[in-house]
Order: sequence, then C-alpha cells, then structure tokens
Amino acid sequence: MSASISDYFLIPSARGGDCRPSFARNIPTRWRYQKLRFPIAATAPKEVLCVDSKVKNLLDSIKWDEKGLVVAIAQNVDTGAVLMQGFANREALEATFSSHKATFYSRSRSSLWTKGETSSNYINVLDIFLDCDRDSVIYLGKPDGPTCHTGSETCYYTSVFDILEDSQKNKERLALTTLYSLETIISERKQEFETEQNRKPSWTRKLMHDNELLCSKIREEAEELARTLLDDEDGSRSASEMGDLLYHAMVLLKLKDVRMEDVLEVLRKRFSQSGIEEKNSR
Repeated sequence: MSASISDYFLIPSARGGDCRPSFARNIPTRWRYQKLRFPIAATAPKEVLCVDSKVKNLLDSIKWDEKGLVVAIAQNVDTGAVLMQGFANREALEATFSSHKATFYSRSRSSLWTKGETSSNYINVLDIFLDCDRDSVIYLGKPDGPTCHTGSETCYYTSVFDILEDSQKNKERLALTTLYSLETIISERKQEFETEQNRKPSWTRKLMHDNELLCSKIREEAEELARTLLDDEDGSRSASEMGDLLYHAMVLLKLKDVRMEDVLEVLRKRFSQSGIEEKNSR
C-alpha cells in the first residue's frame, strides 16, 4: 500500500519516549489539534503527536508570514472550481495532513477550524500543493456539499465585470470554467424545456424534445470525430468535432440528470487502474 501523508504522523506508545506509526485520521480531534512539540519526552502527555522528520522539514520550508500564516485555497479536484480562501498556520496544515479534512486558522477567533465542522459540508483533501514561493497552499479535494455559508457551491459568485456593467445588477453567477459554463446554459435550457418558458427557438431545447434526434446527432458527431483521424485531417478539425460531440453528449447527460462532475469523478477513480482491468471488471 502506498504511503499517505498521514502515515508520517506518530502517537506516543506506552513505552516512554517511543513513538509508533498510526493512521492519524483515526486520532480524536483534540489530539490532532494539539500543538506539536519536538522531541517527545518520556513524560509527554498522550495528547501530543510526534511528526516524522519529512513532514517537519516540509513545514519548516514554508514561508509563513509575520503572524505564522499562509493563504490556503480550497479547490474542487473534479471541477477545478475555487471553493474558498482562508488562512492556515502550521497546526492547521498538520491537522489537514492527518485528518484529510480542510482545516484553517481563524484570525478572528484565534483558533483552528475545520470546514464542515458545523454544517458537515467537509472538504475531503486528496492532495495539497505549494506555490512556487511556498507562501500559499491549495487544498485539492472533494466537497461534501456547498462550501459557502450562504449555501452557494463556492464563495465566488459575484462578477466584478457584471457590477461594472450594471451597478444595480445583483444576479449571482458562479466563477465557472468553459465546460461548466456550458453545462449551466444547458441546465437553463432544460428548465425552459420543462416549464415551457421562453418560446425563442433553441437547438438545445429541440434536442431535448426529440431523443431520436439527439442520439442520431451524438452518433453523427462521433463518426465525424473518428474521420478526422482516419482521413488525417488537421488538429483544429478534430477539436471542432470534439466540441460538437461533447456538447451533444452533455445534453444527453442533462436529460439523465448526470453532472459532468460525476463523469470526471468516475475518470479520476480509474487513474490507478489499468483500462484493461477496468473493462474486464464490468
């Protein structure tokens, strides 16, 4: 089994001064959040954790500001959405390492807090990235639910350009990448389709009215994409045909109430598995 960051955390054993490996994610919260001391003395309380030298050296290499903090950004591993931004001190990073739950330092309360500790909308951290200057971190993870206290998927839903264009405009709009902006538009067309709103002609709504048409377009676009390889066409042509195929496939997914995030999660979980093994297991 490959080692994870939590494998580098140790807890004192019954023998004085000795430390034994432990999956720290199973350690009670009050133990995990205790300030770590080096080295562990024979009389050290059980609440104190030992930390492997690799983790200690890593934490020492981070450029903490004058208050001992770095910016900590949480990002959705599947959608790429920036979920929130907070601050982390050494203990918050140690807690995140061990618990795999995004943990921050509250400057107003002067204490650690784990996202989701009151709402249960935890951010399950799969990896942590340092920036090139080592003065900020990204918690790359999977949220259990909405991240923002307002109930929004992320804390970023106010467009500065929207405000500058119309100061009276209060419409919330999530900061989305191209793929998820397209998914949002398709969702709006589906809502119009279901409520019979907006009589303006729409290709997306037309596809939603006719399953046979939609499926025939998916087959057609898939064939055209394949032809770009067989006919040795330019790469830009392949990109164009893939765009057509992806759009029509996303309309089908929306009719099945399947999110692109669900599809990407399936792909992510297959990373560690051979494609041949995956197909044989079906």
